[in-house]
Amino acid sequence: MAESAKGEKNGGMRIEPALVRELARLLTENELTEIEVEDGDRKIKVKREPAAVVSAAAAPAAAAPAPAPVAANATEPAAPAAAPEDIGGTPVKSPMVGTAFLSPQPGAEPFVAVGDTVKAGDTLLIVEAMKVMNPITAPAAGVVKKLMVSDGQPVEFDQPLAVIG
Repeated sequence: MAESAKGEKNGGMRIEPALVRELARLLTENELTEIEVEDGDRKIKVKREPAAVVSAAAAPAAAAPAPAPVAANATEPAAPAAAPEDIGGTPVKSPMVGTAFLSPQPGAEPFVAVGDTVKAGDTLLIVEAMKVMNPITAPAAGVVKKLMVSDGQPVEFDQPLAVIG
């Protein structure tokens, strides 16, 4: 497949097998199911089926009543989406697929905790994507009402991460 993709021209697009291998490695290392990279007119999307290990790891992070690992993945985004409405406030969503970290480095104090007062622009957590640490900041001043992810948890695009009220 790599040779046909390497030699094949699709509107002048040249696929770099090393980039595809690196994206596939990132999927595996970060327990993601999909990653997409855009560079000008070139767009590469790499997908894989979730392994049972990913589902089992996601189930404890979800609410306790998870009847089956597949059901936990299917219902996990819906449960956090309803939570911001119940507690009021503004949900802060992930702008990308990656891994959420609540502190700047392992063993350090978390950026924020539930009940902390924050101002617009304060870092709430970071999302690592492709070895880049992306700060997720408070969109407005308020109080951290809920953190909806745990440290080291894989996150999807548009997944609620925290609620500020």
